[in-house]
Amino acid sequence: MPPQNLPSRPRRLRRTEAVRRLVRETSLTPRQLVLPLFLIEGEDRAEPIDAMPGCSRFSIDRAIGTAEQAMTLGVRAFALFPAVSSEKKSPAGDEGLREDNLLCRAVIAMRQALPDACLITDIALDPYSNFGHDGIVSADGRVLNDETVDVLTRMTQLHAQVGADFVAPSDMMDGRVGAIRRALDGAGYTETGIISYAAKYASAFYGPFREALDSAPIDAPNVPRHKKTYQMDPANTREALREAALDEAEGADILLVKPGLPYLDIITRLRERTTLPIAAYQVSGEYAMIKSAAELGRLDETAAMVESLTALARAGADVIFTYFALEYAVWYRANPG
Repeated sequence: MPPQNLPSRPRRLRRTEAVRRLVRETSLTPRQLVLPLFLIEGEDRAEPIDAMPGCSRFSIDRAIGTAEQAMTLGVRAFALFPAVSSEKKSPAGDEGLREDNLLCRAVIAMRQALPDACLITDIALDPYSNFGHDGIVSADGRVLNDETVDVLTRMTQLHAQVGADFVAPSDMMDGRVGAIRRALDGAGYTETGIISYAAKYASAFYGPFREALDSAPIDAPNVPRHKKTYQMDPANTREALREAALDEAEGADILLVKPGLPYLDIITRLRERTTLPIAAYQVSGEYAMIKSAAELGRLDETAAMVESLTALARAGADVIFTYFALEYAVWYRANPG
């Protein structure tokens, strides 16, 4: 059959791997990734997390070792999440304000061992609350906004004091970014950055993370069974734009969307609206789905990992929080560009 008279043949740009690489529109390197690390007390401990195959809770020394490995592969940023024992939890999350708590000791140790690492700390009460909420719960079952923000600002100053590069308020309380910025600046921590969870949705994809930290809302009288009064409705787009605009005006340095893949449209809309860096969090449920499907032989884990992370970057994410950071960095070393 003679060739058709087609002036444009897009397949010419897909003909070989060299050509495909030449015209590739989206590039994702390990330097853009953030590796979340779960912390536990003790020494030389690594507890596998059943709901997140390949992930563990680490004692501080083991967390440092994992971070060192990541840095040799080009991943230089780490988000720290403490798994706090139940006896240290309280309604007001008092452990979060203790100067020698697990997270503070981890930041100090990692800053000393890895001075070139970028350390990001979570700002919320759920790791420290015996109710499993990101804020203080009133006697009549409401999550209190302003009272929670007051605690978060003090927590933020503590994290800045021990050496965090960024604090990341994940609570979704109103006005917390502005309050945190004022508190940091007032205490002299003008160089400590804020990564705001600007659009954090009330998602079903957080389950494995809550198991890892034992931070799900408890089943008790006058304790909300969900986080829908402060995390966002998955049906909403304009609300995300409003939240992000407020956080930017209040002093956020980076805006984060969580979860990632179900909200690619939100990432793109924010990328079109702001000049700030956009971060995306590929959450525990997204990670676990790929792992579980791969274990069942339903898909190629490496290919799915690369495709899903590339999709987040293609949508407009400059920074990606992912539990695949180490695996992607290993893959990228063999497949650069």
